[in-house]
Amino acid sequence: MNETIFELLFILIKGMSVVAVFAYLLGMQTDLFKRLISRRAKIKTKLILGIFFGLLSLIGTYLGVHILDAYANIRAIGAIVGGVIGGPTVGIVAGFIGGLHRYLLGGFTAFACGLATFLYGIIGGVIYYYRPLNKITLKESFILGILVIIFEMILVLLFSRPYSLAYELVTIITIPMALSNALGIVLFVSILHNSIKKEEQLKAIQSYKALKIANKTLTYLQHGLDYDSAQETAKIILAETEVAAVSITDQEMVLAHCGLSEDHHQSGQKILTTATKEALINKKLVIVTEQDEIGCPVESCSLQSAVIAPLNRGEEVIGALKLYKAAPEKISNLDIELARGIAELLSNQLHISSLEKEAQLTTEAELKALQAQIHPHFLFNTLNTIISFCRTDPEQAKELLLKLSNFFRKTLKQSSKLVTLKQELEDTLDYITIEKARFGSRLKILTNISDELFCYKLPSFTLQPIVENALKHGISSQAGIGKIKIEALKDKEELIIKVSDNGVGISEAKLEQLLQMNQQNIDSGIGLNNVNQRLKKIYGSEYGLAIESEVDEGTTVSIKLPLCKGKGLLNDEIKNSNC
Repeated sequence: MNETIFELLFILIKGMSVVAVFAYLLGMQTDLFKRLISRRAKIKTKLILGIFFGLLSLIGTYLGVHILDAYANIRAIGAIVGGVIGGPTVGIVAGFIGGLHRYLLGGFTAFACGLATFLYGIIGGVIYYYRPLNKITLKESFILGILVIIFEMILVLLFSRPYSLAYELVTIITIPMALSNALGIVLFVSILHNSIKKEEQLKAIQSYKALKIANKTLTYLQHGLDYDSAQETAKIILAETEVAAVSITDQEMVLAHCGLSEDHHQSGQKILTTATKEALINKKLVIVTEQDEIGCPVESCSLQSAVIAPLNRGEEVIGALKLYKAAPEKISNLDIELARGIAELLSNQLHISSLEKEAQLTTEAELKALQAQIHPHFLFNTLNTIISFCRTDPEQAKELLLKLSNFFRKTLKQSSKLVTLKQELEDTLDYITIEKARFGSRLKILTNISDELFCYKLPSFTLQPIVENALKHGISSQAGIGKIKIEALKDKEELIIKVSDNGVGISEAKLEQLLQMNQQNIDSGIGLNNVNQRLKKIYGSEYGLAIESEVDEGTTVSIKLPLCKGKGLLNDEIKNSNC
């Protein structure tokens, strides 16, 4: 009996090798299996794969040995593996084909073996949901192969008659079938693991390429998509990939084309490809596999296939990226994933660029609104003061007019650019000099800023609105000498500027609303709110103004800014703002 068992084992292992090689050559290297492994296969694909594994199961019967009016076989491999990698649909179809074939062959074990084969597919399908293929170890695969054959042998003993013949059959074929089927399943899983690993490595390479391209194109796309930026971007993509040509379009025109067929695919042409229009309209990736679909009027054009990915700016489609292949090359899954990855990264860059532009326009508009709000109050008060000096001190009136014109010339020219703390303080002190003419000896100014801090930068028109607010709402309403102190200090990587006054202070209820824009605090809060919002847009939400105040004691406004690092609108300037 031992000789019989070893002979059976040898024959079944040879048959198992044939099945495994057949499956590897015909299946493992196809895109069909790759889609199946990714769990994105459609029902049609699953049915085809179910038939494929069913045929493998069927072949496993013929590659076995006819013994005692039954078959020692490797039929379990096809049904089990089909279910494990394709799910219940593939497993049931494969098990049904293999099981029905075995039942139709007849013999006293026909029903038991046919039923077992069908159940193999279901078992594989259950495993598919609870144990992903890439998590199944080779040891687990081997144990699975042993257990399913033991399960089949139990069914043979339960349903096959005469029992004595069934028992004799089981004692002979159990070990050879268990080992050969287990080794076959292990071999299949090993092949699939290698296929998945190779796919992941290729995807990692493609992801690296996409990130490298995005990094190189960042400089060109930061101002948006136009002919120049598209041309430079297309050149970079062509150099970093293995495609034949690269095109970038907007919604109507070809902005750039690099690579093969540059002689007749040129920038400035209208979009001809129907597939490109489809990608733009439907906002989805489109694959072109035939030269006719490209729509080139030149018969000798070398471009044969393409993948077209839309370029988005937020929710809006603003163009398309096209990667071309030449004959006899075809677009592969990796080309598709590469195009998708590059398009998404470029779209993110374009979206960020548009947000930065919007933020810059908003910040500049807020600055102009702030200047418009402050100038009238300041202008009318200063003119009244100058008028009074015209009768009592003409020279002082003349000096004030010069300082007023100089101050307005500076502030009207200022934009959202960064200025040094020294320049901002000088402009603020010019403003205070004019105001001192009105307040006279009732106003004293103190500054406490070390020279090493003067070279750090901040947005222009930050200090003056805060000082004016202190004068207008803090000091002007009180009797006695008003004091304003301006100081600055470094706190780790942050610059803290404080403007303090000894004025009437702010009530707790009003203090909570002061940095919020509403109708009740519009007169006193708009300047502070505007400065606060500008700083947050430029640097981030963690920066801006903080206010501390006590009624009849005074108010301190703290300005928190980064020293060397920044976020958002003025990032490049902020990074270079250290001494």
